[in-house]
Amino acid sequence: MGHPKPAYDPVSLSPLAFWSKDPRGRDEELSFLRRERPLSWHPPAEGSMMEPDEQQEGFWAVTSNALIKEVSTRPEDFCSGNGITLEEVPTEILETVSSFLAMDAPRHTKLRKLVSSAFTPRRVRIIEEQIHARAVKIVDDLLEHPEGDWVRQVSMKLPMQTIFDMMGVPEEFHADTVRGVEGMVSWADEEVRADLAPEELLMESLLSLLRVATTLIADRRENPQDDLMTNLVQAEVDGGRLTEDEIAGYFCLLAVAGNDTTRNTTSQTAKALTDFPEARKLLIEDFDAYAPTAVEEMVRWATPVMTFRRTATRDCELNGLQISEGDWIGMFYESGNRDEAVFADPWVFDVRRDPNPHVGFGGGGPHFCMGSMLAKTQLRHLWKEILTRAPNFEVGEPEYLVGNFMCATKRLPYKLNL
Repeated sequence: MGHPKPAYDPVSLSPLAFWSKDPRGRDEELSFLRRERPLSWHPPAEGSMMEPDEQQEGFWAVTSNALIKEVSTRPEDFCSGNGITLEEVPTEILETVSSFLAMDAPRHTKLRKLVSSAFTPRRVRIIEEQIHARAVKIVDDLLEHPEGDWVRQVSMKLPMQTIFDMMGVPEEFHADTVRGVEGMVSWADEEVRADLAPEELLMESLLSLLRVATTLIADRRENPQDDLMTNLVQAEVDGGRLTEDEIAGYFCLLAVAGNDTTRNTTSQTAKALTDFPEARKLLIEDFDAYAPTAVEEMVRWATPVMTFRRTATRDCELNGLQISEGDWIGMFYESGNRDEAVFADPWVFDVRRDPNPHVGFGGGGPHFCMGSMLAKTQLRHLWKEILTRAPNFEVGEPEYLVGNFMCATKRLPYKLNL
């Protein structure tokens, strides 16, 4: 039967109007909730491409750092296999593009182990060398364009190029992959989707990525190369191998999640270093000394993935409230990363912040971000090049994508002041 629900919270996190605000604007409401009601009940999120299930009355919002970590580390009570977004997504899309993000043990454990086995020490070294070379080239090109859009000129290049290099994506597939990635995260934005319905853009984008993935998989089975796609095709653990669908799903996950997290962290960091000159000064003076803490602060500050959902597997208790089996639990990472109970001066970009128990890669548990080291490697190499060779850049005000999943910057004007 489940437990009766409380009244919807008067501070609502569901409307698109809330998600149309910038991060500081959203935090005016989030900060109140995490102090007063770190677990609160809300109506279904606006903007879904599907009508909410009649049984789905709303979602619980988890807004404190501590509660996000608790939900993340209780997979027996709060599962991922029923979806990870605050909105209804068609099942076939969810299963394909989310890969093991939307799985639970034991399948999640097996698939994650198989994918991890493809990242051999040699492969990791090669990937880092590729990242460094790409970062150098990006700043070479930046110096030739003293004004423009930081997103197009800098932020979007390294993560996408890294994925092309890692997976061995031929140049003729680059444009289709980029279009697919853009559509997968922008379906709720009217400017991006133009005349298409949200589900049409999402499906077109997914099919574009799957076409690239299946072509690469078939080729690597016949013609192995020195790349991660070949490693995935050949990966074997305890006699098991990845299926074509599993490899294709991982390719979609890597292309989307591996692109947008680093891309948007790079944009938000450019804005932070413009607004906090003391932080920039420290990094310019001795980047290597501050890089370990600075990169963690970049991720905390940007929180590129704003929310993730879990579903209650059974009746249970959380923060003294009764949760019913089937209830949706939304973890608000951007709120957890501004939690005054954990972070002194959370709205100060402090490259020396230590410890920094942010939830930018998730709150721990079995779904802690598998690509966290890849993202941090990209940020470290790119920002060292920028701050060494173009240290006097300035950016203007960002224009954000409207949505409740990614904190995505669409445009960010810049000038280099060479």
